[in-house]
Amino acid sequence: MNRRDMLKYSMLSIAAATTLNASEGSTSVQSQTVGASGVSSAKKGPKIVIIGGGWGGLTVAKNLKKKDKNFDVLVIEKNNMFMSCPFSNTYLGKLEGVNLGTFIHDYNKAVLSNGYSMLNATVTGIDRGKKVVHTSSGDVPYDVLVLAPGIDYNYEGQFPNWSKEKIAEIKNLAPAALIPGSEHIALERMLADMDDGDVVITKPAGKYRCPPAPFERACMIAAYMKKEGINGKVIILNENDKIAKGKAFKEAWKELYGDKIVHLENCKITDVDTKNKTIHFEQTIKPKDEMDDPKVIKKSHKYEVLNLIPHNKANSVVEMAGIETTKDGFGKVVMNGCSFQTKTDPNIYAVGDVVGHAIPPSGQTAIWAGKQCAEEIAHKLHGKSYTLPVKNQTVKAGNVCYSMVGDKPEEGIMVTHDFSWTGEIIKAKGNVPKGPNGKFRSAKIAKATRNWYDGAMRDLF
Repeated sequence: MNRRDMLKYSMLSIAAATTLNASEGSTSVQSQTVGASGVSSAKKGPKIVIIGGGWGGLTVAKNLKKKDKNFDVLVIEKNNMFMSCPFSNTYLGKLEGVNLGTFIHDYNKAVLSNGYSMLNATVTGIDRGKKVVHTSSGDVPYDVLVLAPGIDYNYEGQFPNWSKEKIAEIKNLAPAALIPGSEHIALERMLADMDDGDVVITKPAGKYRCPPAPFERACMIAAYMKKEGINGKVIILNENDKIAKGKAFKEAWKELYGDKIVHLENCKITDVDTKNKTIHFEQTIKPKDEMDDPKVIKKSHKYEVLNLIPHNKANSVVEMAGIETTKDGFGKVVMNGCSFQTKTDPNIYAVGDVVGHAIPPSGQTAIWAGKQCAEEIAHKLHGKSYTLPVKNQTVKAGNVCYSMVGDKPEEGIMVTHDFSWTGEIIKAKGNVPKGPNGKFRSAKIAKATRNWYDGAMRDLF
Protein backbone atom coordinates (compact mmCIF):
# COMPACT_ATOMS: atom_id res chain seq x y z
CA MET A 1 0.00 0.00 0.00
CA ASN A 2 1.52 3.33 -1.05
CA ARG A 3 1.27 6.67 0.77
CA ARG A 4 -1.66 7.88 -1.32
CA ASP A 5 -3.66 4.71 -0.62
CA MET A 6 -2.90 5.03 3.09
CA LEU A 7 -4.21 8.59 2.99
CA LYS A 8 -7.44 7.50 1.29
CA TYR A 9 -8.19 4.84 3.90
CA SER A 10 -7.28 7.06 6.84
CA MET A 11 -9.46 9.94 5.62
CA LEU A 12 -12.42 7.61 5.06
CA SER A 13 -12.03 6.28 8.60
CA ILE A 14 -11.91 9.81 10.02
CA ALA A 15 -15.00 10.81 8.01
CA ALA A 16 -16.98 7.83 9.25
CA ALA A 17 -15.97 8.35 12.87
CA THR A 18 -16.66 12.09 12.78
CA THR A 19 -20.10 11.62 11.25
CA LEU A 20 -21.01 8.93 13.77
CA ASN A 21 -19.86 10.98 16.74
CA ALA A 22 -21.70 14.11 15.56
CA SER A 23 -24.89 12.12 15.07
CA GLU A 24 -24.66 10.41 18.43
CA GLY A 25 -23.89 13.68 20.18
CA SER A 26 -27.10 15.25 18.92
CA THR A 27 -29.66 12.61 19.93
CA SER A 28 -30.31 14.25 23.29
CA VAL A 29 -31.62 17.35 21.54
CA GLN A 30 -34.44 15.29 20.09
CA SER A 31 -35.25 13.57 23.38
CA GLN A 32 -35.35 16.92 25.17
CA THR A 33 -37.93 18.48 22.88
CA VAL A 34 -40.18 15.75 21.49
CA GLY A 35 -43.19 14.47 23.40
CA ALA A 36 -45.38 11.47 22.69
CA SER A 37 -48.13 13.61 21.19
CA GLY A 38 -46.00 16.35 19.67
CA VAL A 39 -44.51 19.46 21.21
CA SER A 40 -45.98 21.63 23.90
CA SER A 41 -44.51 24.43 25.93
CA ALA A 42 -45.11 25.55 29.50
CA LYS A 43 -43.53 28.92 28.78
CA LYS A 44 -45.88 31.91 28.87
CA GLY A 45 -44.14 34.16 26.35
CA PRO A 46 -45.03 34.42 22.64
CA LYS A 47 -44.05 31.31 20.69
CA ILE A 48 -41.77 31.86 17.70
CA VAL A 49 -41.14 28.78 15.56
CA ILE A 50 -38.21 28.78 13.13
CA ILE A 51 -38.09 26.17 10.39
CA GLY A 52 -34.45 25.50 9.52
CA GLY A 53 -31.35 25.29 11.70
CA GLY A 54 -28.84 26.78 9.27
CA TRP A 55 -26.96 30.06 9.47
CA GLY A 56 -30.06 32.24 9.13
CA GLY A 57 -32.36 30.23 11.37
CA LEU A 58 -29.89 29.96 14.24
CA THR A 59 -29.11 33.68 14.00
CA VAL A 60 -32.80 34.56 14.30
CA ALA A 61 -33.20 32.22 17.27
CA LYS A 62 -30.18 33.53 19.16
CA ASN A 63 -31.02 37.18 18.62
CA LEU A 64 -34.67 36.76 19.61
CA LYS A 65 -33.57 35.34 22.97
CA LYS A 66 -31.16 38.24 23.35
CA LYS A 67 -34.03 40.68 22.74
CA ASP A 68 -36.35 39.06 25.25
CA LYS A 69 -35.52 36.02 27.36
CA ASN A 70 -39.25 35.36 27.81
CA PHE A 71 -39.75 34.66 24.11
CA ASP A 72 -40.50 30.95 23.58
CA VAL A 73 -38.24 30.20 20.61
CA LEU A 74 -38.20 26.78 18.94
CA VAL A 75 -36.08 25.73 15.97
CA ILE A 76 -37.35 22.80 13.88
CA GLU A 77 -34.52 21.07 12.01
CA LYS A 78 -34.63 17.75 10.18
CA ASN A 79 -30.88 17.04 10.56
CA ASN A 80 -29.58 16.03 13.96
CA MET A 81 -26.28 17.82 13.47
CA PHE A 82 -25.24 21.18 12.02
CA MET A 83 -23.13 21.11 8.89
CA SER A 84 -21.86 24.31 7.30
CA CYS A 85 -21.79 24.80 3.54
CA PRO A 86 -19.77 28.07 3.70
CA PHE A 87 -16.05 27.23 3.82
CA SER A 88 -16.75 23.57 2.98
CA ASN A 89 -14.89 23.65 -0.34
CA THR A 90 -11.65 23.84 1.64
CA TYR A 91 -12.47 20.33 2.86
CA LEU A 92 -12.35 19.13 -0.75
CA GLY A 93 -9.05 20.95 -1.22
CA LYS A 94 -7.61 19.31 1.90
CA LEU A 95 -6.28 22.58 3.28
CA GLU A 96 -4.12 22.27 6.39
CA GLY A 97 -6.11 21.61 9.55
CA VAL A 98 -9.43 21.29 7.74
CA ASN A 99 -11.51 18.16 8.39
CA LEU A 100 -15.14 17.20 8.91
CA GLY A 101 -14.99 18.52 12.45
CA THR A 102 -14.43 21.96 10.96
CA PHE A 103 -17.97 21.94 9.54
CA ILE A 104 -20.00 19.69 11.82
CA HIS A 105 -21.27 21.02 15.14
CA ASP A 106 -23.57 19.74 17.86
CA TYR A 107 -26.89 21.57 18.07
CA ASN A 108 -26.90 20.89 21.81
CA LYS A 109 -24.14 23.42 22.27
CA ALA A 110 -26.11 26.16 20.52
CA VAL A 111 -29.29 25.31 22.47
CA LEU A 112 -27.50 25.42 25.83
CA SER A 113 -25.50 28.53 24.98
CA ASN A 114 -28.36 30.62 23.63
CA GLY A 115 -31.45 29.46 25.51
CA TYR A 116 -33.82 28.46 22.72
CA SER A 117 -35.29 24.99 22.09
CA MET A 118 -34.86 22.61 19.20
CA LEU A 119 -36.99 19.88 17.65
CA ASN A 120 -35.31 17.29 15.42
CA ALA A 121 -38.15 16.55 12.99
CA THR A 122 -39.30 16.91 9.38
CA VAL A 123 -41.98 19.48 8.55
CA THR A 124 -44.90 17.82 6.76
CA GLY A 125 -47.34 20.72 6.49
CA ILE A 126 -48.27 24.22 7.65
CA ASP A 127 -51.76 25.37 8.60
CA ARG A 128 -51.69 29.17 8.50
CA GLY A 129 -55.31 29.43 9.59
CA LYS A 130 -54.76 27.51 12.83
CA LYS A 131 -51.12 28.71 13.09
CA VAL A 132 -49.78 25.17 13.41
CA VAL A 133 -46.74 23.45 11.89
CA HIS A 134 -47.25 19.73 11.27
CA THR A 135 -44.11 17.65 11.76
CA SER A 136 -43.07 14.00 11.81
CA SER A 137 -43.04 14.31 15.62
CA GLY A 138 -46.37 16.04 16.11
CA ASP A 139 -48.04 19.44 15.74
CA VAL A 140 -46.32 22.64 16.80
CA PRO A 141 -48.39 25.81 17.40
CA TYR A 142 -46.90 29.22 16.78
CA ASP A 143 -47.59 32.91 17.19
CA VAL A 144 -44.88 33.89 14.69
CA LEU A 145 -43.33 31.58 12.09
CA VAL A 146 -39.93 32.09 10.44
CA LEU A 147 -39.08 30.23 7.24
CA ALA A 148 -35.35 29.50 6.93
CA PRO A 149 -35.46 26.12 5.16
CA GLY A 150 -32.80 26.69 2.50
CA ILE A 151 -32.87 25.19 -0.97
CA ASP A 152 -33.85 22.04 -2.75
CA TYR A 153 -32.72 20.59 -6.09
CA ASN A 154 -34.92 20.76 -9.17
CA TYR A 155 -33.76 17.73 -11.15
CA GLU A 156 -37.31 17.16 -12.40
CA GLY A 157 -37.56 20.62 -13.92
CA GLN A 158 -34.13 20.53 -15.54
CA PHE A 159 -34.30 16.93 -16.74
CA PRO A 160 -38.00 16.15 -17.34
CA ASN A 161 -37.18 12.92 -19.19
CA TRP A 162 -35.23 11.42 -16.31
CA SER A 163 -36.99 8.78 -14.20
CA LYS A 164 -37.01 8.87 -10.40
CA GLU A 165 -34.50 6.01 -10.49
CA LYS A 166 -32.17 7.98 -12.76
CA ILE A 167 -32.36 11.05 -10.51
CA ALA A 168 -31.61 8.91 -7.46
CA GLU A 169 -28.63 7.41 -9.27
CA ILE A 170 -27.27 10.85 -10.18
CA LYS A 171 -27.69 12.08 -6.62
CA ASN A 172 -25.57 9.15 -5.41
CA LEU A 173 -22.93 9.05 -8.13
CA ALA A 174 -22.64 12.76 -8.98
CA PRO A 175 -23.47 14.56 -5.69
CA ALA A 176 -24.23 18.28 -5.91
CA ALA A 177 -22.88 19.07 -2.41
CA LEU A 178 -24.80 22.32 -1.90
CA ILE A 179 -27.05 21.00 0.89
CA PRO A 180 -25.75 19.94 4.33
CA GLY A 181 -25.51 16.20 4.81
CA SER A 182 -23.70 13.26 3.27
CA GLU A 183 -23.18 14.87 -0.16
CA HIS A 184 -19.95 16.61 0.83
CA ILE A 185 -18.62 13.40 2.35
CA ALA A 186 -19.52 11.43 -0.78
CA LEU A 187 -17.84 13.95 -3.08
CA GLU A 188 -14.70 14.01 -0.92
CA ARG A 189 -14.59 10.21 -0.99
CA MET A 190 -14.81 10.15 -4.78
CA LEU A 191 -11.93 12.62 -5.04
CA ALA A 192 -9.85 10.65 -2.54
CA ASP A 193 -10.48 7.43 -4.49
CA MET A 194 -9.93 8.83 -7.98
CA ASP A 195 -7.03 7.98 -10.21
CA ASP A 196 -5.91 10.11 -13.14
CA GLY A 197 -8.75 11.72 -15.07
CA ASP A 198 -10.93 14.81 -15.24
CA VAL A 199 -13.30 16.26 -12.67
CA VAL A 200 -16.41 17.87 -14.18
CA ILE A 201 -18.37 20.51 -12.27
CA THR A 202 -21.67 21.78 -13.67
CA LYS A 203 -22.86 25.31 -12.83
CA PRO A 204 -26.61 25.97 -13.17
CA ALA A 205 -28.34 29.04 -14.55
CA GLY A 206 -30.82 31.04 -12.51
CA LYS A 207 -30.73 31.63 -8.75
CA TYR A 208 -28.80 29.04 -6.79
CA ARG A 209 -27.11 28.78 -3.42
CA CYS A 210 -23.79 30.65 -3.32
CA PRO A 211 -22.90 31.86 -6.86
CA PRO A 212 -19.11 31.61 -6.25
CA ALA A 213 -19.32 28.02 -4.96
CA PRO A 214 -18.67 26.08 -8.21
CA PHE A 215 -15.73 28.30 -9.12
CA GLU A 216 -14.15 28.17 -5.66
CA ARG A 217 -14.69 24.40 -5.72
CA ALA A 218 -12.83 24.18 -9.03
CA CYS A 219 -9.86 25.95 -7.45
CA MET A 220 -9.83 23.73 -4.37
CA ILE A 221 -10.13 20.51 -6.37
CA ALA A 222 -7.38 21.64 -8.76
CA ALA A 223 -5.17 22.44 -5.76
CA TYR A 224 -5.84 18.98 -4.33
CA MET A 225 -5.04 17.28 -7.65
CA LYS A 226 -1.75 19.19 -7.90
CA LYS A 227 -0.73 18.19 -4.37
CA GLU A 228 -1.58 14.53 -5.02
CA GLY A 229 0.03 14.41 -8.45
CA ILE A 230 -3.24 13.47 -10.15
CA ASN A 231 -3.10 13.99 -13.90
CA GLY A 232 -6.26 15.56 -15.23
CA LYS A 233 -8.23 18.77 -15.51
CA VAL A 234 -11.14 20.41 -13.73
CA ILE A 235 -13.81 21.15 -16.33
CA ILE A 236 -16.51 23.70 -15.47
CA LEU A 237 -19.62 23.37 -17.63
CA ASN A 238 -21.37 26.71 -17.15
CA GLU A 239 -24.99 26.87 -18.28
CA ASN A 240 -24.51 30.55 -19.13
CA ASP A 241 -21.52 32.90 -19.24
CA LYS A 242 -21.84 34.37 -15.74
CA ILE A 243 -19.02 33.97 -13.21
CA ALA A 244 -19.40 35.42 -9.72
CA LYS A 245 -16.17 37.31 -8.87
CA GLY A 246 -15.28 36.62 -12.50
CA LYS A 247 -12.12 38.68 -12.91
CA ALA A 248 -10.71 37.42 -9.63
CA PHE A 249 -11.38 33.76 -10.40
CA LYS A 250 -10.01 34.06 -13.93
CA GLU A 251 -6.83 35.59 -12.54
CA ALA A 252 -6.42 32.67 -10.14
CA TRP A 253 -7.20 30.05 -12.78
CA LYS A 254 -4.63 31.45 -15.18
CA GLU A 255 -1.83 32.23 -12.76
CA LEU A 256 -2.19 29.34 -10.30
CA TYR A 257 -3.47 26.49 -12.44
CA GLY A 258 -2.72 27.26 -16.09
CA ASP A 259 -4.68 24.86 -18.28
CA LYS A 260 -5.66 22.61 -15.35
CA ILE A 261 -8.98 24.49 -14.99
CA VAL A 262 -11.11 24.77 -18.14
CA HIS A 263 -14.22 26.94 -18.14
CA LEU A 264 -16.78 26.32 -20.91
CA GLU A 265 -19.65 28.77 -21.38
CA ASN A 266 -23.27 28.22 -22.42
CA CYS A 267 -23.33 24.47 -21.89
CA LYS A 268 -26.73 22.80 -21.47
CA ILE A 269 -26.48 19.36 -19.87
CA THR A 270 -28.56 16.83 -21.81
CA ASP A 271 -27.68 13.49 -20.22
CA VAL A 272 -25.25 11.56 -18.05
CA ASP A 273 -24.05 8.01 -18.65
CA THR A 274 -22.85 6.91 -15.23
CA LYS A 275 -21.80 3.46 -16.45
CA ASN A 276 -19.34 4.90 -18.96
CA LYS A 277 -18.66 8.03 -16.89
CA THR A 278 -19.65 10.38 -19.70
CA ILE A 279 -21.58 13.63 -19.58
CA HIS A 280 -23.41 14.87 -22.68
CA PHE A 281 -24.15 18.53 -23.31
CA GLU A 282 -24.94 21.12 -25.98
CA GLN A 283 -22.69 24.16 -26.17
CA THR A 284 -23.98 27.32 -27.81
CA ILE A 285 -21.24 29.22 -29.60
CA LYS A 286 -21.97 32.89 -30.11
CA PRO A 287 -20.98 34.17 -33.58
CA LYS A 288 -18.41 36.89 -34.04
CA ASP A 289 -20.64 38.53 -36.60
CA GLU A 290 -23.95 39.65 -35.10
CA MET A 291 -25.65 38.89 -38.40
CA ASP A 292 -24.87 35.18 -38.04
CA ASP A 293 -26.87 32.71 -35.98
CA PRO A 294 -25.33 31.05 -32.92
CA LYS A 295 -24.13 27.49 -33.38
CA VAL A 296 -25.24 24.67 -31.10
CA ILE A 297 -22.65 21.90 -30.90
CA LYS A 298 -23.38 18.55 -29.28
CA LYS A 299 -20.49 17.40 -27.13
CA SER A 300 -19.53 14.65 -24.67
CA HIS A 301 -16.81 14.46 -22.05
CA LYS A 302 -15.40 11.56 -20.05
CA TYR A 303 -14.99 12.18 -16.35
CA GLU A 304 -13.45 10.46 -13.38
CA VAL A 305 -15.54 12.43 -10.87
CA LEU A 306 -18.74 14.35 -11.64
CA ASN A 307 -20.13 17.11 -9.42
CA LEU A 308 -23.48 17.77 -11.07
CA ILE A 309 -25.09 20.86 -9.53
CA PRO A 310 -28.68 20.98 -10.83
CA HIS A 311 -31.08 23.89 -10.93
CA ASN A 312 -32.04 25.07 -7.46
CA LYS A 313 -35.46 25.89 -6.05
CA ALA A 314 -36.83 27.01 -2.71
CA ASN A 315 -37.32 24.25 -0.17
CA SER A 316 -40.80 22.71 -0.29
CA VAL A 317 -41.58 24.18 3.14
CA VAL A 318 -42.24 27.50 1.36
CA GLU A 319 -44.91 25.85 -0.78
CA MET A 320 -46.42 24.23 2.32
CA ALA A 321 -46.88 27.69 3.82
CA GLY A 322 -49.08 28.70 0.89
CA ILE A 323 -47.52 32.15 0.59
CA GLU A 324 -46.89 34.20 -2.56
CA THR A 325 -43.67 33.41 -4.40
CA THR A 326 -41.92 34.72 -7.50
CA LYS A 327 -42.86 33.18 -10.85
CA ASP A 328 -39.31 32.17 -11.76
CA GLY A 329 -38.00 28.62 -11.49
CA PHE A 330 -36.68 29.15 -7.96
CA GLY A 331 -39.82 30.45 -6.26
CA LYS A 332 -38.50 33.12 -3.88
CA VAL A 333 -40.75 34.42 -1.13
CA VAL A 334 -42.40 37.74 -1.99
CA MET A 335 -41.55 40.09 0.87
CA ASN A 336 -43.55 42.92 2.44
CA GLY A 337 -41.47 45.81 1.14
CA CYS A 338 -38.07 46.33 2.78
CA SER A 339 -38.87 43.82 5.47
CA PHE A 340 -38.31 40.15 6.26
CA GLN A 341 -42.03 39.78 6.82
CA THR A 342 -43.82 37.98 3.98
CA LYS A 343 -46.30 39.90 1.85
CA THR A 344 -48.92 37.16 2.28
CA ASP A 345 -49.00 36.71 6.05
CA PRO A 346 -47.92 39.26 8.71
CA ASN A 347 -47.18 36.40 11.11
CA ILE A 348 -44.72 34.66 8.76
CA TYR A 349 -41.17 35.87 8.10
CA ALA A 350 -38.37 34.50 5.92
CA VAL A 351 -34.56 34.59 5.90
CA GLY A 352 -31.76 32.90 4.00
CA ASP A 353 -31.83 31.51 0.47
CA VAL A 354 -35.60 31.86 0.00
CA VAL A 355 -36.01 35.63 0.53
CA GLY A 356 -37.17 37.71 -2.42
CA HIS A 357 -34.82 40.63 -1.85
CA ALA A 358 -32.06 41.36 -4.36
CA ILE A 359 -29.28 40.47 -1.95
CA PRO A 360 -26.74 37.69 -2.49
CA PRO A 361 -27.24 34.32 -0.78
CA SER A 362 -24.27 33.83 1.55
CA GLY A 363 -23.41 33.00 5.12
CA GLN A 364 -22.77 36.63 5.99
CA THR A 365 -26.02 37.78 4.36
CA ALA A 366 -27.91 35.13 6.35
CA ILE A 367 -26.42 36.51 9.57
CA TRP A 368 -27.28 40.12 8.66
CA ALA A 369 -30.80 39.20 7.58
CA GLY A 370 -31.29 37.00 10.65
CA LYS A 371 -30.47 39.89 12.98
CA GLN A 372 -32.79 42.24 11.10
CA CYS A 373 -35.57 39.66 11.15
CA ALA A 374 -35.19 39.14 14.90
CA GLU A 375 -35.32 42.90 15.41
CA GLU A 376 -38.54 43.13 13.41
CA ILE A 377 -40.21 40.27 15.28
CA ALA A 378 -39.18 41.60 18.69
CA HIS A 379 -40.64 45.01 17.89
CA LYS A 380 -43.86 43.40 16.64
CA LEU A 381 -44.31 41.28 19.77
CA HIS A 382 -43.58 44.28 21.98
CA GLY A 383 -46.25 46.27 20.16
CA LYS A 384 -43.82 48.60 18.41
CA SER A 385 -43.29 49.46 14.74
CA TYR A 386 -39.96 48.81 13.07
CA THR A 387 -38.26 49.74 9.82
CA LEU A 388 -34.69 49.37 8.64
CA PRO A 389 -32.42 52.17 9.87
CA VAL A 390 -32.77 55.10 7.46
CA LYS A 391 -29.38 56.73 8.00
CA ASN A 392 -28.03 57.08 4.45
CA GLN A 393 -30.38 54.20 3.53
CA THR A 394 -27.37 51.93 3.10
CA VAL A 395 -25.27 49.37 4.96
CA LYS A 396 -21.63 49.38 3.92
CA ALA A 397 -20.26 45.87 3.37
CA GLY A 398 -23.50 44.27 4.56
CA ASN A 399 -22.15 41.15 2.90
CA VAL A 400 -18.51 40.08 2.76
CA CYS A 401 -18.04 36.84 0.87
CA TYR A 402 -14.69 35.05 0.79
CA SER A 403 -13.45 32.31 -1.54
CA MET A 404 -10.28 30.27 -1.20
CA VAL A 405 -8.45 29.95 -4.51
CA GLY A 406 -4.98 28.64 -3.66
CA ASP A 407 -3.04 26.37 -1.34
CA LYS A 408 0.64 26.33 -0.36
CA PRO A 409 0.52 29.25 -0.05
CA GLU A 410 -3.13 29.73 0.81
CA GLU A 411 -4.69 32.60 -1.11
CA GLY A 412 -8.21 33.97 -1.14
CA ILE A 413 -10.41 36.48 -2.94
CA MET A 414 -13.39 38.44 -1.68
CA VAL A 415 -16.43 40.44 -2.71
CA THR A 416 -18.27 43.03 -0.64
CA HIS A 417 -21.87 44.14 -1.09
CA ASP A 418 -23.38 47.38 0.12
CA PHE A 419 -27.08 46.97 0.94
CA SER A 420 -29.57 49.75 0.19
CA TRP A 421 -33.34 50.13 0.08
CA THR A 422 -35.99 52.47 -1.27
CA GLY A 423 -39.06 51.16 0.52
CA GLU A 424 -39.87 48.37 -1.93
CA ILE A 425 -36.88 46.02 -1.93
CA ILE A 426 -33.44 45.59 -0.39
CA LYS A 427 -30.74 45.73 -3.05
CA ALA A 428 -27.02 45.00 -3.14
CA LYS A 429 -24.10 46.48 -5.07
CA GLY A 430 -20.96 44.36 -5.25
CA ASN A 431 -17.27 45.20 -5.42
CA VAL A 432 -14.32 42.82 -5.81
CA PRO A 433 -11.29 44.68 -4.43
CA LYS A 434 -7.66 44.32 -5.44
CA GLY A 435 -4.83 44.26 -2.94
CA PRO A 436 -1.81 46.59 -2.76
CA ASN A 437 0.06 44.28 -5.14
CA GLY A 438 -2.55 44.80 -7.86
CA LYS A 439 -3.83 41.23 -7.53
CA PHE A 440 -7.32 40.15 -6.53
CA ARG A 441 -5.99 37.27 -4.43
CA SER A 442 -3.73 37.35 -1.40
CA ALA A 443 -2.61 35.41 1.65
CA LYS A 444 -4.13 38.17 3.79
CA ILE A 445 -7.60 37.44 2.40
CA ALA A 446 -7.05 33.70 2.95
CA LYS A 447 -6.30 34.38 6.61
CA ALA A 448 -9.36 36.64 6.84
CA THR A 449 -11.44 33.81 5.37
CA ARG A 450 -10.43 31.44 8.14
CA ASN A 451 -10.90 34.10 10.83
CA TRP A 452 -14.34 35.03 9.50
CA TYR A 453 -15.53 31.42 9.50
CA ASP A 454 -14.13 30.68 12.96
CA GLY A 455 -15.79 33.82 14.31
CA ALA A 456 -19.13 32.91 12.78
CA MET A 457 -19.06 29.43 14.32
CA ARG A 458 -18.19 30.84 17.74
CA ASP A 459 -21.09 33.26 17.43
CA LEU A 460 -23.64 30.61 16.41
CA PHE A 461 -22.51 28.03 18.94
